[in-house]
Amino acid sequence: MQTRARIFDDLSQLMTNAAGVAQGVKGEAETAIKSRIERMLQEMDLVTREEFEVVREMAAKAREENDALLKRIEALEAK
Repeated sequence: MQTRARIFDDLSQLMTNAAGVAQGVKGEAETAIKSRIERMLQEMDLVTREEFEVVREMAAKAREENDALLKRIEALEAK
């Protein structure tokens, strides 16, 4: 009976160690994948949120100026 308990203890320890190793491998894989994705995004030369917001504001201002100019043209044509 004592040897059976020892076998179960050893098996339990083995499973615990295997689970720890699996978690370590998972962590390393996640780190490698994150690193690769970050590298790919940097290579894509994407714009930042700040750059996007600046361009969006410029486009809105240009749209407003175009509307104002269109109204002036319509007023001049009406004369």
